Amino acid sequence: MNEVAAPALFALLCWWFGTGAILWLVRRSPSTFPWSMGVLSLLLLGSLWTTQLSMQDHTVASAYLAFASVIVMWSWHEMAFLTGWLTGPRRVPLQAGARGWLRFTQSVQAVIWHELALLANFGVLLWMQQGQAGHVAICTFALLWCMRFSAKMNLFLGVPETGEQYLPSHLVYLASYFKRGPLTLFYYLTVGLSCVVWAWMVWLVSSGETTVTTGWVLLAALLGLAIVEHVIMAFPTPMQKLWGWAMSRSPVIKPEKA
Repeated sequence: MNEVAAPALFALLCWWFGTGAILWLVRRSPSTFPWSMGVLSLLLLGSLWTTQLSMQDHTVASAYLAFASVIVMWSWHEMAFLTGWLTGPRRVPLQAGARGWLRFTQSVQAVIWHELALLANFGVLLWMQQGQAGHVAICTFALLWCMRFSAKMNLFLGVPETGEQYLPSHLVYLASYFKRGPLTLFYYLTVGLSCVVWAWMVWLVSSGETTVTTGWVLLAALLGLAIVEHVIMAFPTPMQKLWGWAMSRSPVIKPEKA
């Protein structure tokens, strides 16, 4: 039981505290952003080193180290995005009445630099992975990227709950790129596929087809939490209360007109 409970709890705490810490930091005064990014940048450099160490074997400690290192990397990207330092060349609301291809291109322009930075980070991990035995780090990053891409596409195509309350005041213009509406076929496909993969991972362990490893449980727990985040898009929930300590709003800054 401890083989499952400990890594699952570790993944839950990383998800809860990591999300809350970023939400809290981006709601501080913009004058604090350089300090926050400076500290996180140092942690990012350290996480690359610890990731390299974690890839060298399959021990329990290496699995935890790999998972924590990637969470630090991901936190850097989230902070860079939510501070507005790494978003895209378009920093104004969606053009009024934009539809179809115009809406898509303007949405891409609003976040493209962040997306490219994530792909570059993944490329670095692929390079580091060559000839190494441990795969928890690269699998964790790939899982986070896939589920984030799914979330972004669902926000673009339409969901009942877009979560604009999570945006700091200097990024309120991004809410104009979200679409509040009924669930789409893409939502059911992505959530359904995610659930199938999660169920398959659990079945492999419960049936004895594969042995329980710390890395396996960490990934399964992270996928389960990502599915929960997708479900939140479909139903009004008080989930934001989980981060009440981090959700104090900064003064609203009115976005510029497109």
